Amino acid sequence: MLSDSELPPLQSLVVFEASARLLSFTAAARELGTTQPAVSQQIRALEDTLGVALFERIYRGVVLTDSGYVLLKTTQSSLRDLREVLQKIKQKPKTQRITVATDFAFAAFWLMPRLPEFRRLHKEIDIRIQTSQSEVDLVSMEADIAILFGEGQYQGYFTEKLLPEMVYPVCSPKLLEECSGFKSLSDLIKAPLLKLNADMGQKWIDWERLFQLNGSLWQPSESVMEFDNYTLLVQAAISGQGIGLGWSPLLDDYIQSGVLVALSDFTVQSDNGYYTVLSKQRTPTAPVSAFLAWLKS
Repeated sequence: MLSDSELPPLQSLVVFEASARLLSFTAAARELGTTQPAVSQQIRALEDTLGVALFERIYRGVVLTDSGYVLLKTTQSSLRDLREVLQKIKQKPKTQRITVATDFAFAAFWLMPRLPEFRRLHKEIDIRIQTSQSEVDLVSMEADIAILFGEGQYQGYFTEKLLPEMVYPVCSPKLLEECSGFKSLSDLIKAPLLKLNADMGQKWIDWERLFQLNGSLWQPSESVMEFDNYTLLVQAAISGQGIGLGWSPLLDDYIQSGVLVALSDFTVQSDNGYYTVLSKQRTPTAPVSAFLAWLKS
């Protein structure tokens, strides 16, 4: 098997294909816009590389040897495939890609349902979503833009608040009916509560903080179910397994459709929220600017 260094140049194969197809070095030279001696020299070099004769020189022309015939079939097929691929690449519209880093909850409940609208408006831009179960590491991330939950204080980055933190308990209509409604905080304590583990929700309002902001103390009961994943917590709430905390506008679609009910009497807010985060070391590209404008709209 020939090594990469032993493979003949592509140009010599192009010259060979024309010469073999036309059975004339002169005609091949005319088609390729070169001279007959140049074609003859390329063929001779190719034969020396392969160690076999590809043509038999006859009076006023050439004919293919068996080796030449085999090489012609393969060369024609390969050049045809190469031309088709190059043509497709040439005709393919140039796309631009941006990478967006965020957490699972924002990606699943807010970004993904709305992303088709952005794709419809900007067909030339490809979006890659990077999601993380834990806090996004800005130093090691390779994203063009991050959408992060917190206080918005990131040294070396431009930040702008996209969504404020507004939280309220949510449950399924079935559970609401079974419990005859939740009119007070004491009613909530009696129901099974769905809790996001501290290592995941340490920056988010939790049950203890919600009770505190509503002027009461929360006493954890044995009916608390804990989750490491907010998506699973929401699914548990939808299936009627308990009451979870809902972040607006992450769960707005579920509430508007009636899949979940917001217990808005216990709504609380904080200074936290989701922020767009961009490095000060990079100038935003046109696709990034388009994505930011769409987010703000």
